[in-house]
Amino acid sequence: MAIVRVWIEEGCTECGLCEEICPEVFRLGDEGAEVIEGADFAANEESIRQAAEECPIEIIAFEEE
Repeated sequence: MAIVRVWIEEGCTECGLCEEICPEVFRLGDEGAEVIEGADFAANEESIRQAAEECPIEIIAFEEE
């Protein structure tokens, strides 16, 4: 199944792990991690899944089609 939407729920601790794992999709902003607008989810599915799995507070979410 293809990832069609990615978001970060409230509570980011700004550890930077998601950006380290998948800088094409995630970056640290003023209020924690954020999803880069226009990011290519299809090209980065494996890294998105890894970032979500390794997030220490489990706030990275994605929707599959």
